Amino acid sequence: MGALDLFIASSIPVLKVLLITALGSYLALDHVNILGEDARKHINNLVFYVFNPALVASNLANTITYESMLKLWFMPFNVLITFLVGSILGWIVVQFTRPPSHFRGLIVGCCAAGNLGNMPLIIIPAVCKEKGSPFGSPDTCQTYGLAYVSLSMAVGAIYLWSYVYNIVRASSTGISRESRTIDEPFSKSVADGSISGTGSCSEPLLSSKEFLTPADQLALPCTISEVKGSYSMKQQVKLFFAKINLKSMFAPSTIGALAGFIIGLVPLIRKSMIGDSAPLRVIQDSASLIGDGAIPTVTLVVGGNLLRGLRGSGIQKSIVFGIVVARYVALPLVGIVIVKGAVRFGFVCSDDLLYQFILLLQFAMPPAMNIGTNKQPILSS
Repeated sequence: MGALDLFIASSIPVLKVLLITALGSYLALDHVNILGEDARKHINNLVFYVFNPALVASNLANTITYESMLKLWFMPFNVLITFLVGSILGWIVVQFTRPPSHFRGLIVGCCAAGNLGNMPLIIIPAVCKEKGSPFGSPDTCQTYGLAYVSLSMAVGAIYLWSYVYNIVRASSTGISRESRTIDEPFSKSVADGSISGTGSCSEPLLSSKEFLTPADQLALPCTISEVKGSYSMKQQVKLFFAKINLKSMFAPSTIGALAGFIIGLVPLIRKSMIGDSAPLRVIQDSASLIGDGAIPTVTLVVGGNLLRGLRGSGIQKSIVFGIVVARYVALPLVGIVIVKGAVRFGFVCSDDLLYQFILLLQFAMPPAMNIGTNKQPILSS
């Protein structure tokens, strides 16, 4: 495959995304107002609760089997590695850029998760259909490619809502509220006069000094300070686990992934729903038809959201630059080392170039991710 053919094959999926995104931005213009703010909110809800679960479930049910799961066992670990390495890179970006506290979790989340969900579903079929593709015949490439991408999307959805979402949620409150909550018992003690508010080791904490020697009077405040530090650590741990929303692990996309796994891996259910002669094939066909609308709809909404740009968002240019470097430079380089190492040690079949390509693609997704709340999902890019 020549350099020109390779460039064309790799550019077509990107051009598709850019064209649909540009259309979404045009529809969101004030004088057009088809994708206004209210419309985008309602479409976000539709994508979050209907389109994405149907897309994940239908693709997994149609392509995942017990045999393919044994072959693809390394992919969940690969996705987990992308999240962990991305989190470390995001933490480094936070340390260098010093963003406001409410942005820190979002930065780590964008560096960790990327746009692992829908983007490969656009990229892989486009690459397979291009003339001179290095992955064999278009039909075979698309069939196996969708199987790999479906598993990647399902695993990514589980990690996103169980790991990244809770990171963003735990940091959304801000440090000030935590400090107020932690210091509240001590402020109350100060008001009661039982503890001195100065915190100095040279001043007594008790109102009466008659029963303490001078040495005890000097040592006691330091002991109280140590107890306060231990108490603060316990409070911080308690606050962190209190902020973790376990219900988010069962977001609609996660439920769709679990349904797809059950249908694909249980032979009796698979035979009844998958295939041209399956008695319940209408359910699978309906889910697939609904899921097909997820990709263009999400891309249009992202285009409408990008119309605002960075103006008024309070995001520093250094933060954007740091996320781009972490996601487009550092993480792909780490991915090359990990995937090549997996092939070298026999964890990944060296003959399956398409599988290796998708594993590498997981490290090179754009720094965007889907974030949702219980009331209103928001597509962030």
